[in-house]
Amino acid sequence: MGSEAPMKILLVSYPAQGHINPLLRLAKSLAAKGSSVIFTTTEQAGKSMLTVKNITNKTVTPIGDGSLTFELFHDGLSDDDPIKINLGAYSDQLELVGKQFVSQIIKNHAESNKPISCLINNPFLPWVCDVAAEHEIPSALLWIQSSAVLAAYYNYSNKLVRFPTETEPYIDVQLSSVVLKYNEIPDFLHPFSSYPFLRALILEQIKNLSKVLYILVDSYEELEHEFIDYLSKKSIFIKPVGPLFNNPKAKDASNIPSDFVKSNDCDTIEWLNSKSPDSVVYISFGTIVYLPQEQVDEIAYGLLSSKVSFLWVLKQPLKELGLKPHVLPDGFLEETNGRGKVVNWSPQVEVLAHPSVACFITHCGWNSSLEALTLGVPMLTFPAWGDQVTNAKFLVDVFGVGIRLGYGMAANKLVTRDEVKKCLLEATSGEKAEELKQNAIKWKKAAEEAVAVGGSSDRNLDAFLKDIKKRGAFNIQKI
Repeated sequence: MGSEAPMKILLVSYPAQGHINPLLRLAKSLAAKGSSVIFTTTEQAGKSMLTVKNITNKTVTPIGDGSLTFELFHDGLSDDDPIKINLGAYSDQLELVGKQFVSQIIKNHAESNKPISCLINNPFLPWVCDVAAEHEIPSALLWIQSSAVLAAYYNYSNKLVRFPTETEPYIDVQLSSVVLKYNEIPDFLHPFSSYPFLRALILEQIKNLSKVLYILVDSYEELEHEFIDYLSKKSIFIKPVGPLFNNPKAKDASNIPSDFVKSNDCDTIEWLNSKSPDSVVYISFGTIVYLPQEQVDEIAYGLLSSKVSFLWVLKQPLKELGLKPHVLPDGFLEETNGRGKVVNWSPQVEVLAHPSVACFITHCGWNSSLEALTLGVPMLTFPAWGDQVTNAKFLVDVFGVGIRLGYGMAANKLVTRDEVKKCLLEATSGEKAEELKQNAIKWKKAAEEAVAVGGSSDRNLDAFLKDIKKRGAFNIQKI
């Protein structure tokens, strides 16, 4: 009878929107296939998310054949503690508190005869696999960036190819069949990076790859087969299981949010309904990226002179960073009234799936890039840092769905209104726009096939669950 009980899987997420989103999507997909999934992150991040849909901590929500429960932990700090904006100190604190909390969950379930079968974490929490090993539980990593970026970090960590150094900062990097210029590698790896701590944190996770049973990737075989094959040959047990947001079985879990902000969904979608097909440019730079005011002005003037319709997500900067809210040029809203809409937040997947959206000006975070690829939307790439600069390279030169607009913050280069106008017009009408759209539709079709029953990502998720189940049965026999 015990063997028929649903398998329990514990997911531990770093408390940031871009990390929670893909891991929560994986949680829904695993639950839809019959697992009993527990999702844990900090109370501050979790509460922001749960209040959006009035879900409470520890409530069991049925999804498909399984269920999802949130168990949140307090990070031991007040909400406005300055440590929270010091990534190094905050990561140490998360490790200290998180290790104890995760261990306690494992013990509680073991004592009540409902043992945890597997732990899954996302990057920035490299200690989770150590907790799993301590309790003799298999663990997996959900890599939330592309397989190509994983290959870059792996090559750097193991010194397999030459990367820029302080003495040779401008050399190219040969990554499989793709050559990345010095400003196209994940820029945490560049010697001049402003974020050496993030480099150290991600490389810590790369060093721990041998401790995890699987690397699950929010990507799909057809999109990145070359890098998936490359990593597999390095004895990394990598399984693409994405695009996770598009998993048809998990879509009935739409009452479980991942956004931290309530958006006026109806108002935004109604506005899009009033626009003709392929006529609106959607603009959003994710949850963290903050553009200089001067750059916001240039984008605004480019939109004015191009006369395109647009939906622009101009969010307030994170309070704790102490940055000034952006302002739009005088008369901008009046002059664009009717053809333009500026909002604080938007239901991004619904927006990208809307037939009126022609293209997407994006910061090229992997979540946003994958959503647009999967929904067949061409992009204007405007990366800031980290993997975004690498994603931009692939969107433009490898996947053929983008036009390069921005250069990454390290370049410190203002994109002028004339460049914005030129790229907007190129991406929304004419031969280039048609070529981008055809390529985007090709990737959309491949993504839909990957997550459909029997598709490559669906099979990989089934194989993962089957293996975890088998290992659990083996451990029970040993006892």
